[in-house]
Amino acid sequence: MSEPIRVADFVCEAIAAGRPVVALESTIFTHGLTRPRNVEVALDAEQRLRDSGVVPATIGVIDGTPTVGLSEQQIRMLAAEDFPAVKLGVRDLPVAVAKSLHGGTTVSATALLAHRAGIGVFATGGLGGVHRGAASTFDESADLVALATLPILVVSGGVKSILDVPATLERLETLGVIVVGYRTTRFPGFYVRDSGCVVDEVNSAEQAAEMARARDGLGLRSAVLVANPVAAEDQIDPELHDRVLAEAERAATDAGMRGKALTPFLLDHMHRATEGRTLDTNVSVYRSNVAVAAEIAHALAR
Repeated sequence: MSEPIRVADFVCEAIAAGRPVVALESTIFTHGLTRPRNVEVALDAEQRLRDSGVVPATIGVIDGTPTVGLSEQQIRMLAAEDFPAVKLGVRDLPVAVAKSLHGGTTVSATALLAHRAGIGVFATGGLGGVHRGAASTFDESADLVALATLPILVVSGGVKSILDVPATLERLETLGVIVVGYRTTRFPGFYVRDSGCVVDEVNSAEQAAEMARARDGLGLRSAVLVANPVAAEDQIDPELHDRVLAEAERAATDAGMRGKALTPFLLDHMHRATEGRTLDTNVSVYRSNVAVAAEIAHALAR
């Protein structure tokens, strides 16, 4: 059977030479950001990595082929408004391969493909987690299980505050995922710097890299999650955030929103209620995570 994953030559060459490489997901521009800003953010993230001496490896699925290291043309194609790109988690990958689908990869799928390609660092925006009310719905993201089984280092802005953050951290602990705050002991809530939860702190890229090496030396197979808070000037005002989120949850209940439709509904409500500020914060979170991931990739390569 032929290898179902395609790794771009420039990525293979960088890995073979021991140069720093950072993996990037594709759902942020296929499903997460509005057009045409989605393409601008995706290409800007790659350029920021190149400018810092890191090789970017954006990951997605093209015509049923999971691809590590998308070209600019492929990124523009997947991000186009009229292009049939589907959202692909880790369990969706075999379906996409068999049906020759095009798609953007979520955290779980991106982490798997990055690890299979030999990439040790992955930058994303926010992590999926345990949804509010999961005790009765059992609704939690596949991202958590993926990070429990893949020895990769992920830089994220925490988890989106529409989720049950304390329950998410409890689940990550149960799954054995190493969770640290980047220069903070407060776990970030994506749109806000402080979710109200406490985590261990990592104070430098070098220390984060050392944690990944220690994990490997101990034979652990879980991820290191480096939670990087958004800059203070870029966060949503916490009082505004809490009020808008409460309004969004009431609106979702009134509309009978459940399952997969709930998260997009809540995020859209918050976007409109903050007059687009959440989108700006989303971009700021992502760019900051890309920068931290670049520093850690350099530290691992040294």
